[in-house]
Amino acid sequence: MEENFLLAFGLTAFAGLSTGIGSVLAFFTKTTNTRFLSISLGFSAGVMIYVSMIEIFFKAKESLVGELGSDPGYAVTVASFFGGILFIGLIDYLIPSGENPHEIRTVEQVSAPGKVIKDPRLMKMGFFTALAIAIHNFPEGLATFTAALSDPSLGVAIAVAIAIHNIPEGIAVSVPIYYATDNKRKAFCHSFLSGLAEPLGAIIGYLILRPFLSPMIFGILFAAVAGIMVFISIDELLPAAREYGEHHLSIYGLVGGMAVMAISLLLFA
Repeated sequence: MEENFLLAFGLTAFAGLSTGIGSVLAFFTKTTNTRFLSISLGFSAGVMIYVSMIEIFFKAKESLVGELGSDPGYAVTVASFFGGILFIGLIDYLIPSGENPHEIRTVEQVSAPGKVIKDPRLMKMGFFTALAIAIHNFPEGLATFTAALSDPSLGVAIAVAIAIHNIPEGIAVSVPIYYATDNKRKAFCHSFLSGLAEPLGAIIGYLILRPFLSPMIFGILFAAVAGIMVFISIDELLPAAREYGEHHLSIYGLVGGMAVMAISLLLFA
């Protein structure tokens, strides 16, 4: 796995720093293409759910069964999967809903009408949104990094899926700060820096776990990653996809994401 380190880190950085893409789009877009956003978020959810349940979970099970035996290995896999869900769920619970990055907002919802309003409350909103996203991105970074370290093809798919859902987060950070300060550079920097938590989380997690890495620890971590990604998809991506587009668009995106992931796994297996 060590030979994939640079690729894994690069993919994690790409996924995290896509918040900067959202920031740039916010400055040049007056309205949000909700149909495209709905399909994209559904697609991202489809990729993450399929790869988690079909590929990552069973890789974790294979590793743990090989170490612990059939029944204990399967039990630890299931426990780790739900442990990952509990972990990311607790992070969501501890972040106030007003600043929760799972509350995806469009350009119109976070922008002030007409002109810049230098209101310190907007600056506070943008700052706390950036902080919340940074906290939330730590486990996402570790998930992307771990998957890419084990299997680069999986890492690419997960990085693209996470990058898609990080773009609206960049909008949520940059727009309030811009309207509070009339400073696009400051708004972009805050949005960009919030995304740095993703590669930072990957490196910190890797350095902590590296001395203990073994097939068993890897299996536990991989199962937890699957749980984290399933939770993100169900709690964030699918509800947002349905909210910002027609119901069928989010489903088409979901199925499309699953199909693309399935085909890529068949081609590169």
